[in-house]
This record gives sequence, structure tokens and C-alpha cells, in this order.
Amino acid sequence: MKNILITGGAGYIGSHTAVQLVEAGFNPIIIDDLSNSDEKVLDRLEEILGKRLTFYKGDCSDRNLLDQIADKHDISGVIHFAAFKAVGESTVQPLKYYQNNLGSLLTILDFMRAKQIKDLVFSSSCTVYGQPEILPVTEETPRQDAESPYGNTKKICEDILMDFVKSQAGIRVISLRYFNPVGAHPSAKIGELPIGTPANLVPFVTQTAAGIREKLTVFGDDYDTMDGSCVRDFIHVMDLADAHVKALAYLGEQKDDFYDVFNVGTGNGNTVLEVIRTFEKVNRVKVNFKIGARRPGDIVKIWADTAKINSVLNWQPSYSLEDSLRDSWNWQKTL
Repeated sequence: MKNILITGGAGYIGSHTAVQLVEAGFNPIIIDDLSNSDEKVLDRLEEILGKRLTFYKGDCSDRNLLDQIADKHDISGVIHFAAFKAVGESTVQPLKYYQNNLGSLLTILDFMRAKQIKDLVFSSSCTVYGQPEILPVTEETPRQDAESPYGNTKKICEDILMDFVKSQAGIRVISLRYFNPVGAHPSAKIGELPIGTPANLVPFVTQTAAGIREKLTVFGDDYDTMDGSCVRDFIHVMDLADAHVKALAYLGEQKDDFYDVFNVGTGNGNTVLEVIRTFEKVNRVKVNFKIGARRPGDIVKIWADTAKINSVLNWQPSYSLEDSLRDSWNWQKTL
């Protein structure tokens, strides 16, 4: 079984990817500083998988810790999730985002070169497209100036990866440009667990429906969209996790000094208000919401063209928006 180091592996997407990796015959090794996750996730993973995953508590920017892990385990690949990701917070604390998101990647790459680890799947984001002029976006869509420091860190990280591959470092890299991950494991044992104020829409919806929050604010209803609210491509986290497994398998077939990017979305756009209405319909609960002012850093509308990942990685989403919102609510009810 190949050992795959997952940075941020106790987080939302990382934990679901760990499940899919095990089911595909890999052995995930998790490193996470638990700054935006909870160690109880490891217990939940054990319940799902029937075995305890190897876990190291720490920062993936800590080179000494990475070296210790590599001395104990023969690491064949890395999936790099660990990053700060709140668009709004990044506009207020840009240095925090540049230091963490760029610094951790530089440390990981230096570590991989020293230990001769070839394969890296990097968590990128559709934010690199900014507000695209033509929709849906393909991987050839020009990257625009980022609308937030968070988005800019992903864009710069992609540039770092391309330059590193060009330097003939003997590495193989895929950047997955996520759209909007939602949902939870169908068992409702793991899901999105934001620490403090959520940075994403669906946890706000579920927490409001559960009475944890009094009201949800929709940031703007005067955009040029179907109902005035922003449009996003919402993808079930299990589908996203599956894309990482397929990306890792594909990298294993490539020659050294390989780089490619893939959009990971459903190919459909839904408005914020559509998500709220669909959540209410599927789960038969009401969500108390109000319309607020626009939020700095938000783009108006974006969704993916998924033809490339469909054909090259043989990946297709298998969960609908209704599935995602049902799983999100079932997860919320367990908390």
C-alpha cells in the first residue's frame, strides 16, 4: 500500500479524501495542526474505516516534523490541503494568508525534493479565474486578477508549482481547481466542521436551520443573475475526494516533470437563493434569512466546464445538489 501524506487531513475535504484513499488501496498519513479541525474526526474516520489512521499533530510548515514522518514512513505522494481559506478574512488579514499558504507549499516542495517524493496533488481553487468574462470556465480560461488575497495565494501557488516542475525537479503535479465543496459523508460521521464563524454558505444554512444562528445573511440580491444572488458550482465533497484519488493514480502513469490542472465541479451553476430553497424543500425545514449588502471579494457568478476531467481522469460527479444538502443536514443533526 502506497503511503500518501495528507496535509490538513483532519479537515473537511482532507478527511473525506482519506476515506476514499483507503477504499482505493492507499494508506493515508495525516498531518494537521487542528487550527480549523477537531481531533474527534480521527475517531469518526476509525468508525467508518474500521481502522485507526496514522496522525501527526503539527504544522506542515515544520520541516523537522516532515523529516521525522518521512524517516518513519516511505512516502510516495503528497496531497496538500492545508491552507487558510476564508475569502472575507483574507481581505482583512492578507499577510496571514500569504505567510501560511505560500510558506507551507514552499516547505512541502523542498521536503519532496530532498526525500525524492514524486507525486503531489495540490488544492487549488476556481478563485484563480477571478470574475471570468465567458462561462463556463475551462482550464484554458485566462486567470484574472484575484478578487481576494486568498484567491491570489492560490494563483501564486500554481505559478510556484509550474516553475518548480520546469526546473526539472523530478516531480509530477496536478492542481485541482475546486469549485464549491458541500455535503458530508453519507454515514453522517464526518462533514464540514467550521471552527467559529463558517466561511462557507452551507454551514451557515444548516446552523441557521438548527437554531444555532438566528438568521442567515445573503450577501446581495442585485447581481446580474437569475434571482440577483451570486452563482456558484456546488460539488459534493465525496465527488471531490474521488477526484483526488483519480488524480493520484493518473500521476503515477506520467513521466517526471509533469504538470496539469483540472476543474473539479459539476458543470452547473446554482444561486445562493436556489441553494436555500432546495435545502428547505429536501429537508422540510425553514431557513430564516435576510438580504444584506454585497461582500468584499465576492465574484458574481462562476461554474465549471468539466469536459477535461471527465475525459482525462474518467471522473464524473455522482451526487446531486439535493444529495449534498440532504447529507449536510444529516451531518448537522449529529452535532
